[in-house]
Amino acid sequence: MAAGEKRTKERQGDGASEGDDGESATGTDVVAGGGYPAACDTAARRLLYDMVSIPSPSGEEERAAERLVDFFEANGREAWIDEIGNVRAPANDAVLLTSHVDTVPGDIPVEVRPAPPEGELPEPSDVRVGEPGDPVLWGRGAADATGPLVAMAVAAVKTGVSFAGVVREEVDSGGARHLIGDRDAPESVINGEPSGWRGITLGYRGLLEGTYVNTSESGHSSRPEPNAIQHAIDWWHGVEEAFTPDDPETAVFDQVTTKPISVDGGLSDDGLAVETTMDVQLRVPPSRPVDEIHELAEAELSTGSVQWGDPMPPVMESPRTGLARAFRVAIRSAGGDVRLLRKTGTSDMNLFAAAWDCPMVTYGPGNSDLDHAPDERLPLPDLDRAVSVLTEICRGRL
Repeated sequence: MAAGEKRTKERQGDGASEGDDGESATGTDVVAGGGYPAACDTAARRLLYDMVSIPSPSGEEERAAERLVDFFEANGREAWIDEIGNVRAPANDAVLLTSHVDTVPGDIPVEVRPAPPEGELPEPSDVRVGEPGDPVLWGRGAADATGPLVAMAVAAVKTGVSFAGVVREEVDSGGARHLIGDRDAPESVINGEPSGWRGITLGYRGLLEGTYVNTSESGHSSRPEPNAIQHAIDWWHGVEEAFTPDDPETAVFDQVTTKPISVDGGLSDDGLAVETTMDVQLRVPPSRPVDEIHELAEAELSTGSVQWGDPMPPVMESPRTGLARAFRVAIRSAGGDVRLLRKTGTSDMNLFAAAWDCPMVTYGPGNSDLDHAPDERLPLPDLDRAVSVLTEICRGRL
C-alpha cells in the first residue's frame, strides 16, 4: 500500500482519540478476519489482536505496517511507510515512541484465554503471566514486540508525540539504522521492548559478530598437521578462554560471553584444500570497549582471518535522568513497584544511544522470558497499564 492510501473501512470503534478512554467512533478495517474476542473491548486490545494476527517475520512486515498506518489515519494522524518499510508518524518530538514491527518466525494460534488459577500453568507453558482470570492474548509477537509497539501507537495518538515502527530489528536493525540517518535526534526516546509494565530497561550489552575464514592444503587424515577446521576450533577455544571471567560470580551482564553460531568446513570443490568458515558472536558489557574485544579476539589467531560486521555498541543509561524519574512516578501511580533492568542481549536502543545524545529508556508490556518462545502471550490488562503509563509520561513531557 502506498503511503497515505486508504482501504475500505469495515468496522467501527477502532480509534483512540485524544482525551477519551481509548474508544472512538472512527474506525478502520480489520485485516485479520472474523470478529474480536469479548475481552478485546478497547482500541489498544483490538489493534493488538489484529497486529498479532498478521504474520510479520523480518522482511515480511508490509501488511502489519499497513495496519498501523490505517490506525493512525483513522485517528487524524498523518502516517506513511518509508522506503525501507518503517511506519513514520512524526509529530511532537518531545518524545519519540518507537518499537519494531517485525517478529521472529513461528505460527502460534491467536486466541484469548483466561490466566489459570494460582499455582497452575497453561499448557504448554512453564512461565506464569497474568493474574488468575485475566484475559491473555496468545500469538507470535504478543510480547516481542507487538505488545510494546501497540501500546506506543495508542499512546502516540492520545498525546500527539512522534512515533516510528521500525523493521528488521530481529535480523540487522535495518529499520533503526535508516531512521537514525533520516531524521534529527528527538528530545527523548522511549524504545519498545518487553520489560513488564512495571519495569524500565536502562542497559543492554553490545554485540560483535564475525566470520572466521581459513584454508589449508588437503592431505590424508592420518597426517598430524592441523587442517583449517582444527585451526578454527583452536582459535575459538582461545577466544573462550580469553574472555572467561576470573571471578565465576561475575554477573552475566558484566561478562563478555562468546557463542559460535554456525560452522561449515570440508574439502574444496576441486579436492585440493580444506576450507572452513565459522560464524561467531561476542556479547560486550558497557564496561568493555568494543574495539578492545575485537583486538583481544584477533590476538588469538595463529592462522586464518576474521571478517567483522558492524558492531552494536553497549548502552547503559542513567536512572537519574528526568525521563527515568518520570517512569518511576508513572508506574507507582499506576500501582506498580518499579524495576530497573539490564538486559544481556541487544535492542535498537543500542543504536539510538550511540547516535542521539538524549535521554532514553526501553519499556513495554510483556515478559521477556517469552521472547521468541512457542508459548508467547501477553495479559491484556498489562497492555492497558502500559498505555496508561506511556500516556502519562508523554503528556508530562509536552
